[in-house]
Amino acid sequence: MPASASAHRPQDLIERLSSSVDDCQTKLRALRELKNQIIGNRTKKLSYIKFGAVPYIVSILSSASQSASADVDALRVQSAAALGSFACGFDTGVKAVLDAGAFPLLLSLLSHPNDKVVDAGARSLKMIYQSKLAPKYDFFQDRNMELLLSLLNSDNENITGLGTSIIIHSCEVSIEQKALSDAGVLKKLVMLLQGSLSQRHASLESIAALIKGSPEVVSKLLRPESERALSAINELVKDRHPRTRLLACMCLIVARNTSPGYLEDTGIKIKLMSVLLELLDDPGQVGDEAALALSSLIAEKEDLQKLAFEENVVDKLCNHLQKDSLQARRIQGILLALADLCSKLERCRLRFISLQMLNLVIEALAHDSADVRAAACICLKTVSRSVKNLSAGNFMNEVIVVPLVRLLHDTSSFVQVAALGAISNIVVDFTMHKTVFMQCGGLKQLVQLSKSMDSAIRLNAVWALRNLIFLTDNRCKEGIFLELTVATLTSLIGDPEPSVQEQALAFVCCLVDGCVESIDYIFVEDGHVLHAVGKQLRTALKADVLVQGMYVLSNVASGNEFYKEAVINQLLPQMGNNTDSILVKHLQSNDSRLRTAAVWTIVNLTFPGIPGAHDRVLKLRNSGIVSQLKNMVNDPCLDVKLRVRTALGQFMTFGDGST
Repeated sequence: MPASASAHRPQDLIERLSSSVDDCQTKLRALRELKNQIIGNRTKKLSYIKFGAVPYIVSILSSASQSASADVDALRVQSAAALGSFACGFDTGVKAVLDAGAFPLLLSLLSHPNDKVVDAGARSLKMIYQSKLAPKYDFFQDRNMELLLSLLNSDNENITGLGTSIIIHSCEVSIEQKALSDAGVLKKLVMLLQGSLSQRHASLESIAALIKGSPEVVSKLLRPESERALSAINELVKDRHPRTRLLACMCLIVARNTSPGYLEDTGIKIKLMSVLLELLDDPGQVGDEAALALSSLIAEKEDLQKLAFEENVVDKLCNHLQKDSLQARRIQGILLALADLCSKLERCRLRFISLQMLNLVIEALAHDSADVRAAACICLKTVSRSVKNLSAGNFMNEVIVVPLVRLLHDTSSFVQVAALGAISNIVVDFTMHKTVFMQCGGLKQLVQLSKSMDSAIRLNAVWALRNLIFLTDNRCKEGIFLELTVATLTSLIGDPEPSVQEQALAFVCCLVDGCVESIDYIFVEDGHVLHAVGKQLRTALKADVLVQGMYVLSNVASGNEFYKEAVINQLLPQMGNNTDSILVKHLQSNDSRLRTAAVWTIVNLTFPGIPGAHDRVLKLRNSGIVSQLKNMVNDPCLDVKLRVRTALGQFMTFGDGST
């Protein structure tokens, strides 16, 4: 092997780095060679990390801190540069650098008298702070705040860049945002908007981090004395550099999302949409991020979605989605933006469907990127809210159902959750096509996921089962119930998560709804399901759970004498128990939905002309139900008031109801 080739082998370079001989020039050459090899090359970075190069570099940096000379300063610069190269855009490299103990050594370089050493340390730390693995910066230590302000006040772009990177990485909660704002950081960031291109970009990202979710800090930005800041950001929306325009748009969107009263001018809204759509033509990262920014602008905002529809944003996004060779992040952003547009407006959904875009969404369900697969599911979920198309059974076909069911086996849990969300909408299907989903293996997998250890998957699986059983025929109900089993359903009703309890009870509510025979399901296996419902009504604290549980009993109470007696036994205290019945407790609830459900149950239990009604009326009177109902005749909720009058009227048919 030629000598020159041998010298560049990882083992030889590391041998020179680890040499105990105090030869600065040999180590300098080795550091430069190493740095040149790994720049932009993840494979080489990983190879040198495995050979243990990083700890040796940190050792060189640590040894250099013990002495001072031009050669030693050069070692400091090259060591810091090499560590920064390992950390640049590579989390594995960041972890290796941090694990080797480099962080405090790099931080100490910022106070070095040699500007080149300071610059190298700042560059390396900046690379580290662009990773999520970077250590959290404590803004509440006085020295840390002083250091941050000194970084932002520096004339060196790498040093100000480090300051802004720290803010972007570590400023996460309102108390930190307020502390930074009060210390003058916001004012300094606004000044940096007048700096170089890189300073403008860093400043815009930092301002967005500083104001996100903090109306108090946004209000400072909106004050008359800060008008120059807003003008500067608005001007940057028209800048010639695509990334500048994108970051300025994102900064304004964050301000608007945090303080909805801001950006009410229709012209500004249209301008933001127009700029972001133009940026979708950018072939690089800017184009990939533009659709995600547009999604953030219009999410949950019906007024902006209407405006977007009028500006033909649906058509423009669909045109972009049809282009070849799109990056995964761009596809993800476009799908999410379309999902947001279709989330509330039927006309957006109908327009999307009319453009024949469903096939592209279905293709995206099988994309290599998990983010794209999840985004396709979310898009399908909002588009399938179209009652017109749902009731026509246009989504319950194998072309859509099969790939969705396949995603229930996905290796990424967030994709499974997104797929379950789409399935929840589609299986509502007002036609009799639910067997299509069951025959594709969907039911079996939903039941399996309802047993997941992941509460988000469990919740969404039960939600989908609830929608699957909604308004279905008794044959389908039987198939679903047998697949789920009494044991699993009972377990879900008593799940540790209240949200899962709620959906499980809603499932039971749909199960017993409809024909009288449906009620039989909760009495099989000694009525374990009914007892589980009763237990939740006695012990649950969350109103949403109690409402669903009470409606289960209300539905059961609409059945025959046997069913009504079973409900009475769940609601009224046992003989000799002096505590109030749970029925009285729920009639006194502050939640009008729970009061309504409780009164409905009483109405169904006391319907005149049914054998046993008189005995139930006596039991209810003796439990104080009539007295409580009389206190509710002027209930503030109209629905409750009407049901109370019906219930009292029925009690009157059995006597004066004086107790």
